[in-house]
Amino acid sequence: MFSQDVLVAQSDLLLTYADRFYHRQFLTRRAVESNREPDSLLTRFESRLAAHFAQPGEHSIPTVQELADELNVSPAYLSDMLRTLTSQNTQQHIHHALIEKAKRLLLVTSASVNETAYQLGFEYPQYFSRLFKKKTGMTPAEFRLSMQIVSP
Repeated sequence: MFSQDVLVAQSDLLLTYADRFYHRQFLTRRAVESNREPDSLLTRFESRLAAHFAQPGEHSIPTVQELADELNVSPAYLSDMLRTLTSQNTQQHIHHALIEKAKRLLLVTSASVNETAYQLGFEYPQYFSRLFKKKTGMTPAEFRLSMQIVSP
């Protein structure tokens, strides 16, 4: 009984040290990333994401796994690093970039909301509309109408 308690306590201590070491790397990385060196992971992530959405035409929505593979890190590590540096995980960054691209498409093209959804890579336009409303507070059609009213 006593040796089991000792073993559990030692295992707990080892796991606590491992967790502390894992999270410490983000604290030290934050100081390095704040300088925004051209080869930093955050800068490379942002440029990969921007390059994906800068491509004209229809394409798929990038996944966390694809972006992590391109950057040669694990998806969990990428999300942890982004959450530490920007308070948003990888999926939130992808959604933000999607919504910004959608706003541009809705304003500069006359494509329908469904066509815009397909162009962005959504298989189901309803999901696009739901995500757009969740992130902006209005549907894509309402957004387009509100921007047309504001700008002559």
